[in-house]
Amino acid sequence: MADNSSLVGGQSLRRINERVIIVQILVMIFLCINLLLIMTFFKKECFYKTTRYILFAVTLLSDSFLLFMTNIMLIFTYFQFTMPVWLCIIISAVVILYFVVTPVTLTAMTLERYVAICMPLRHGELCSQSTTLNSILIIHGLSSIPFIVVFSIFFASASLSFYTQYRVCSVEIFILYRWQDDIRAGVYQFYFVLMCIAIVFCYVKIMKVAKAASGEQRKSTWKGLRTVILHAFQLLLCLIQLWLPFIETAVLQIRFEVFFLVKYINFIFFILAPRCLSPLIYGLRDETFVHALKSYDFFELCKRNT
Repeated sequence: MADNSSLVGGQSLRRINERVIIVQILVMIFLCINLLLIMTFFKKECFYKTTRYILFAVTLLSDSFLLFMTNIMLIFTYFQFTMPVWLCIIISAVVILYFVVTPVTLTAMTLERYVAICMPLRHGELCSQSTTLNSILIIHGLSSIPFIVVFSIFFASASLSFYTQYRVCSVEIFILYRWQDDIRAGVYQFYFVLMCIAIVFCYVKIMKVAKAASGEQRKSTWKGLRTVILHAFQLLLCLIQLWLPFIETAVLQIRFEVFFLVKYINFIFFILAPRCLSPLIYGLRDETFVHALKSYDFFELCKRNT
């Protein structure tokens, strides 16, 4: 019986190890793709002078950083690696910031498509380089509100001795009371509603223009509408992330093995999956970006071989 138990335990541990390895492979693939696209962005002047490409680069950088940091935190959780709470505060603050940056940036990209299609005469004025840089600052400012709320409440509630303790780093350790979780939920739900309203508004307006358009303009408008739909799907997956901390907090109360399994599934479907859509939307669908990618020697070699 003891041997059977050991075998079952060994198989369970092996399955968990396989999950961790799968995550590492997927993260490396997505990071390499993102790195290639970031290099492509800086390769041509037209990219870093165009609003939608600049915002695309912001999502790539944000996604890459978040993937790297959340992957590290996932590994730490799996191996039960502890660190001082003060260090975890710094790491978690940056993770929460970029956790929100991507959906807010996607909303900004959808609004840019709305301006380009529904207000073409004002697009140059509203989407200039200086306006885009200001928008990036506003995006980061709005995205910083959740972590400011979370940690302001935590600093007011935690004792000084808590900062010197060693804990497994997770955002959940900063939720000391149930009402803190309720406030965090309220902030995320507020963001969720605002971003959903913005997406629906842009979709309805662009749909009206698409139906009224004709010829080449109609083709361009419908392409913009499809981009908005892809943004909406990507944003939906990102917005579901805002609910993940509440699920993980509830599961953590039950059992750590279940918590790790839920965290693993959430990581694959709601952190990795939305971030592989950005390269698809702009990296593969955009003709200018595809043309720039083909200029690399690697793609030229593949083209000759085929």
